[in-house]
Amino acid sequence: MPRYFDGDFLPPKGRFAICVARFNGFITEELAKGAVDTLVRHGVADADIDVYRCPGTYELPGLVRRVTETRQYVGVVTLGAVIRGGTPHFDYVAGECAKGIGAVAFEAAAATPATTVTFGVLTTDTVEQAIDRAGVKAGNKGAEATLACIEMVNLYAKMSATDGRKA
Repeated sequence: MPRYFDGDFLPPKGRFAICVARFNGFITEELAKGAVDTLVRHGVADADIDVYRCPGTYELPGLVRRVTETRQYVGVVTLGAVIRGGTPHFDYVAGECAKGIGAVAFEAAAATPATTVTFGVLTTDTVEQAIDRAGVKAGNKGAEATLACIEMVNLYAKMSATDGRKA
């Protein structure tokens, strides 16, 4: 009989960091509110949530690396908004942000203790699309990234319980 391992949404043990880009703050602050609300609704105490702000989405990977290197957090949620304009700037910022956060997430998951890093950075063609994804029509993508973080934190904890490593 195979063993199955799934994360869940039970109250996770540990501290969480939310890393938020200030650029497009009218969007990112709504994402951050959704992230904090989701953590609290899932049993994380206010005292176990730290919010870090950086100037823009391009700076997020560096911030997330520094945050994960502290080994204080079981989960880190990254939030930003890159909205396409009339220049190729969108492609550079969105691509480097995704690549950088992905690299940090890969390293942090392999570390002991493991840290979950989730990607809640919006990449949209219009301001309207970003507004919709920050809670108006398409749900709050900050909340969704936080749910994924909670689930993965709990999955890593279950995996660690079976392999003897510290989560």
